[in-house]
Amino acid sequence: MSAGPVTAVGVFDSGVGGLSVWRALRAALPGAHLSYLADNAWAPYGERPAEALRGRVAALVRDWRAHESLDLLVLACNTATAVAIDALRQEHPDLPIVGIEPALRPALAATRSGRVGVVATRATLNSARYQALRSACLADAAGRPSVHERAADGLADAIERGDETLARALCHRHLRALLDDAPAIDTLVLGCTHYPLVREAWLAASEGPIALIDPAEAVARRARHLLPGAEPGKGEARPSPTWRCTGHPEALRRATRQWLDLPAEVRSPQS
Repeated sequence: MSAGPVTAVGVFDSGVGGLSVWRALRAALPGAHLSYLADNAWAPYGERPAEALRGRVAALVRDWRAHESLDLLVLACNTATAVAIDALRQEHPDLPIVGIEPALRPALAATRSGRVGVVATRATLNSARYQALRSACLADAAGRPSVHERAADGLADAIERGDETLARALCHRHLRALLDDAPAIDTLVLGCTHYPLVREAWLAASEGPIALIDPAEAVARRARHLLPGAEPGKGEARPSPTWRCTGHPEALRRATRQWLDLPAEVRSPQS
């Protein structure tokens, strides 16, 4: 019996941060072909103007679909989700699109002290989408919890360049500043997909018990719900992933080795 068509899932990020989501998708959808596109020519997104990003993401997704058939698109980037997902859904009504956003609701449910910290890019924190999410979550939360944000400037770029020493130093700087403002924070939302890649650095910087909230697993569950048929048949091998980037390919090759322990043949977006 011949195998059915393979489900194709596009995974988009500004750079290498989406690898944290790719890892969760790979576990949740073992039969899907994962096609990754990193816009590393423009990375990091977090400090760029929202309108420019919206146009950039729209153009890349439009071109991507012209060259490759996708059954689902995952925006594995908080900033891209915040500024572009509504426009993308309007332009591509036939394509299911799963976004990612800071996991405030589970963080507010998990906190015991009533104080939640959020580290994210400046663009994510300033977006209307995040502000609406924050207001809704606080309105629904039991008790009177508080949310304390910190724009972790420079961190996504350090992770993008594979500079673990600088990334550790920036995790320490940003988390200590957040804890100086609100010492009782016991739950930290990692609001950029780059940040879970340096999970141990956050834990070391906390100097005490802290719960790290990463939405990658929730995104993978949502994708699996939308693609119930993306399971391999008996004896079938996993489809090989596709890797593309808009900038220098070595950055993505290095990142897949560093963060996933996988080699990658990286192509241009049009190949």
